[in-house]
Amino acid sequence: MSSAASRPTAGPFDRGHTDDLMAFLTASPSPYHAVASAAERLEKVGFRRVEETAAWDGTSGGKYVIRGGAIIAWYVPEGAAAHTPYRIVGAHTDSPNLRVKPQPDMGAQGWRQVAVEIYGGTLLNTWLDRDLGLAGRLTLRDGSHHLVNVDRPLLRVPQLAIHLDRQVNDGLKLDRQRHMQPIWGIGQVHEGDLISFVAAEAGVDAEDVSGWDLMVHAVDAPAYLGRDRELLAGPRMDNLISVHAGVAALASLAGRGDLPYIPVLAAFDHEENGSEADTGAQGPLLGNVLERSVYARGGSYEDRARAFAGTVCLSSDTGHAVHPNYAERHDPTHHPRVNGGPILKVNVNQRYATDGSGRAVFAAACEKAGVPWQSFVSSNDMPCGTTIGPITAARHGISTVDIGVAILSMHSARELCGADDPYLLANALVAFLEG
Repeated sequence: MSSAASRPTAGPFDRGHTDDLMAFLTASPSPYHAVASAAERLEKVGFRRVEETAAWDGTSGGKYVIRGGAIIAWYVPEGAAAHTPYRIVGAHTDSPNLRVKPQPDMGAQGWRQVAVEIYGGTLLNTWLDRDLGLAGRLTLRDGSHHLVNVDRPLLRVPQLAIHLDRQVNDGLKLDRQRHMQPIWGIGQVHEGDLISFVAAEAGVDAEDVSGWDLMVHAVDAPAYLGRDRELLAGPRMDNLISVHAGVAALASLAGRGDLPYIPVLAAFDHEENGSEADTGAQGPLLGNVLERSVYARGGSYEDRARAFAGTVCLSSDTGHAVHPNYAERHDPTHHPRVNGGPILKVNVNQRYATDGSGRAVFAAACEKAGVPWQSFVSSNDMPCGTTIGPITAARHGISTVDIGVAILSMHSARELCGADDPYLLANALVAFLEG
């Protein structure tokens, strides 16, 4: 662990960053909303959207591409050569949840329900007996998309009373099909009711809706927790903490002409189910954007190869803080603590992409920012999760380092982190992107 103080000695962010993260979490109940929120923040500092179907120019400044629930944003300093390497912050916009099926209207015993499918590695029990909203996007017949966010108590997945399941406290077993369908009213079920309701909420005609990507979210607002408000509880911290920090770090560099690298934010969708999507890290989106930026500045394939060879990516995703009630589940010599600064994630079997060279890059960034950092390794008898890091390294031949913020209750409907860690991460990212 670094011996730096618990507060950064340099860098633009303090506890106000965490306050802003809370607003970002609330405004981003789906990947599509997270991308829209990120784009809005970037545009305020001069970034402009470019379309994938349009010809790109080689002008300097901030630009971004949106595809579904993914956003790639980059800032080209004035006079940057075609072979200028990139510094990339990688993250993902999706979180485990419940997603609406193609035929959503269902019910039983006089209850009206919504048919949902389980997305990602969800902690199912955390969705029980919780006030839930509905958000996502609607696709109209003309191909346009409309965001919708019903951010009020609309749905509920009711748990069976203990009187009808006396052994529930000995081990709760939930059937993913039968027990996870939320209720949203009483009465007869009519086909088209849910989409008609959601279309009205979005201000569009239900007859024009030809597709939807809708998901359930907890409506509890993010909140500071603890006697000294040193903790933060909220939804979708995995991985909107990293998306928000990446946006803030990239935005802080807008207008800088002295950068030796081109800073990039790559926030993908579908990490929680393997990244195999056109908006996921397994897809070509990042590579296409980086290559097109090289060629737009008059570069050749040789320039592209030189740029990629000098590029480094920090794959930023949440990791496991040591749990006070389950300390035996952690490696005995690696116990990341909340408010201890970002974690360097290591796995020699390449579930994380970090190696010794990557460690040096991350340590240098944290030292420059005055930010403490910690190491995370899974216990040898516990399977290790993975991230976009190894995918990015293998697909693009880019040196990649896995880092993140240590949290509790990962993949819960509501997660927990240290209130200082988000801005410590953001300061480290600024130092990394600056080079």
